[in-house]
Amino acid sequence: MMTPSRAYLLRALHEWILDNDSTPHMVVDATINDVMVPERFISDGQIVLNIAPSAVQSLSLGDDAVEFNARFSGVPMHVYVPILAVMAIYAKESGEGMGFGFEPGIPDPDSPTPRPPAPHKPAEPATVSSISARAKRPTLKVVK
Repeated sequence: MMTPSRAYLLRALHEWILDNDSTPHMVVDATINDVMVPERFISDGQIVLNIAPSAVQSLSLGDDAVEFNARFSGVPMHVYVPILAVMAIYAKESGEGMGFGFEPGIPDPDSPTPRPPAPHKPAEPATVSSISARAKRPTLKVVK
């Protein structure tokens, strides 16, 4: 079984966004256990964090979590986000990026037993609007 890809994709997209002179923003599910973010900025169970080098200090995009220090309304805080709480990363200026869904190999933090593996879906680019409100998408069928 392969290791989960979310951390690798997050690091790659973060670098890609910065290389294109854009501001990386990360959407976090603040309802996941062990998430440490400023509660007053949570809306509908989510928070959007600016993770540009100018906005954070000591950024670590690790295999298990994203960590950094930042100021929120002038108050310093250590932010800790388990990798499975990262819902998306996108460029603020263009909305280009990627949303993450359930991934086999990553346990559901709120469930005592792991979820059964979901069918494999390739990652697809997402815009800010499509991250929040997923519309029904067309599907492809193999025709022989």
